[in-house]
Amino acid sequence: MATTPPYDVEVGPGVRTRVAELLAATRPRARAAAVVTTAQVRRWPWSDLDTGLDQTVVEVPDGERAKSLAEVERLCEAFAEAGLSRDDVVVGLGGGAVTDLAGFAAAVYLRGVRVVHVPTTLLAMVDASVGGKTGVNLPAGKNLVGAFHQPLGVLADTEVLSTLPDRERRSGLGEVAKCWLLDGRDHEEVVRANDEQMIAVSLALKARLVALDEHELGARALLNYGHTLGHAVERTVLERDPDELRHGEAVAIGIAFAVRLAARLGRVGAATIDEHDRVLTSLGLRRWLPPGLSADGLMDYMARDKKARHDLRFVLAGPEGFELVAGVDADVVRAALAEFAAESSGGEATRG
Repeated sequence: MATTPPYDVEVGPGVRTRVAELLAATRPRARAAAVVTTAQVRRWPWSDLDTGLDQTVVEVPDGERAKSLAEVERLCEAFAEAGLSRDDVVVGLGGGAVTDLAGFAAAVYLRGVRVVHVPTTLLAMVDASVGGKTGVNLPAGKNLVGAFHQPLGVLADTEVLSTLPDRERRSGLGEVAKCWLLDGRDHEEVVRANDEQMIAVSLALKARLVALDEHELGARALLNYGHTLGHAVERTVLERDPDELRHGEAVAIGIAFAVRLAARLGRVGAATIDEHDRVLTSLGLRRWLPPGLSADGLMDYMARDKKARHDLRFVLAGPEGFELVAGVDADVVRAALAEFAAESSGGEATRG
């Protein structure tokens, strides 16, 4: 299987203004660009990108509502109407849902056109825009339709982070917590870190794992830490209230559950649970299940997770570090989930 050539990820204030320069250097035959973004992003003064090409802007819905096959079809129609050829380029300007959607549409239009990502949220900067994983959701679960499609480059402009609502920032911090835990960082290091350090550590870890395993056949699966339950919780909650929970908040809950499942399996002790909880707390992340979720429903979603191979699989901490553990007994998972739900009820009551 071919490996995509390396690409630059630039992090810093003002780097969004370098889109035209990046395209001129990496795509000299390009004549047209389709910028995929949202109406909400376009309201900000920093959103007026100049690609240096014949430019079409295509708006998509905000958040997870964008990640549907219907939106993929609509984008591909827009690309065709704009006359995009294989020499041309798609630019994803927005959060993680936009980069997931724009990347997937670019992957399938004309069997593949190149894409550049300009992430505008912390979540997109540390996770969705880098690594080439693209996709959309089905009613059965998150990200069940997608492709590996590496970008030409990523321009993560830290100036835009000051415009993020606190809620969106916390969503990004869920992925930061995951990366820093996988990298062996403790809660004291997390507390001392600024935004650029958080992004740099997260991207360095992701780059190492993607370089080893671009198509998620081995080591890259570690980046799904916290996502098995996290995706199940996120999908379940989205069905009752699209604004109740953000992706990174769900990942944080999944991390708290995963370390407790690892303890139940005898892989780690109480000190590891405590350190995980400290990292999540230091970043202002909740680690409790939302009330009113069905254990049967969560188990069903976890069984249909995109990493599943007709069994339950979790990335878990252990004595030799983190690894993807296959064939976890469903009864053990159910018991751990029941205990976690009970602990969550107590935690929410304490928060008051």
